[in-house]
Amino acid sequence: MTTIDDPLLAARGPEPVDPEAEITLAFENNRHASLVFGLYDQNLAKIERRLRVASFANGNHVTLKGKSEACEHARRVLEALYERVAMGQTITLGDVDGAIEESARQRSLFPDSEPSRGAFEQILTRKRGSVRARNAAQDQYLRALKRYELVFAEGPAGTGKTWLAVGHAVQLMEQGAVERLILSRPAVEAGERLGFLPGDMRDKVDPYLRPIYDALHDFMDARMVERGMQTGLIEVAPLAFMRGRTLTRSCILLDEAQNASSMQMKMFLTRLGEGSRMIVTGDPSQTDLPPGQKSGLSEAVSLLANLDVVGRVKFSEGDVVRHDLVRQIVGAYERAARANKQTRGDP
Repeated sequence: MTTIDDPLLAARGPEPVDPEAEITLAFENNRHASLVFGLYDQNLAKIERRLRVASFANGNHVTLKGKSEACEHARRVLEALYERVAMGQTITLGDVDGAIEESARQRSLFPDSEPSRGAFEQILTRKRGSVRARNAAQDQYLRALKRYELVFAEGPAGTGKTWLAVGHAVQLMEQGAVERLILSRPAVEAGERLGFLPGDMRDKVDPYLRPIYDALHDFMDARMVERGMQTGLIEVAPLAFMRGRTLTRSCILLDEAQNASSMQMKMFLTRLGEGSRMIVTGDPSQTDLPPGQKSGLSEAVSLLANLDVVGRVKFSEGDVVRHDLVRQIVGAYERAARANKQTRGDP
């Protein structure tokens, strides 16, 4: 026999069990509904796995079965996705994850009322259209980018640090808020010896800057990127090329900043000129500097922590949006790192 020692619990009685529910949604446009459900209903399958509900699609109808709260959550997600499709936006599996996170956050902020739409921040570019944050960390990141002139973003690979920063930079240029984009990376070999690289200066630094090029082409047409680089509106250069410059009316992004030395980071941060924005991204756990050399990113974040005019966003393993497997890989490495610290007795 089970006894209840806490009088408050005894007065309240046992916790209520979330009952089973069944919800049927009917969308007006069959084509839009099929886009929401995804190819071979892959978007519905993602919702089923994440929210532990069962879904049955038939034409423009879908029936949800499961716990009542989970079914309501799935309903809000599907309705939000349908609104995006109706506005001409495309839906990917990543967008489904984002809609699930956004709906959960909206519900936590407005538990007793219908949540307002568009809780997560978004960026808007000509090529990509509307790009919305996919989790609370990305939402905080986009808000910080809009608020602060200098933003630090730390976290593991696959969290969207660089990609969103490039998108925000392109948006600023298209809006006329800045006149130039300056995208930079430290030219540090990631544990390998690349040897002599043939070609001119651009050919030599391209291998280090290719991830930034990829993000840039996601947000701008290739023709516009090439024209911008020829006219100087877009500059992609290694960190060493920043020395001695004053960068005004520009959006300046330093990627892979964990590979910048202390002196390089100080040099970079002091390039900030009038009317400019600066974004510094990196993953402190993937430093490729020589042993014993301190990362400029970690030092800068520590030194500037008390400045309320500087934004800082820290991503974690759970914020990885690149692929579900990437999140698990990052988690495995982080657990191993924590176990090694405990074995060595590190704080």
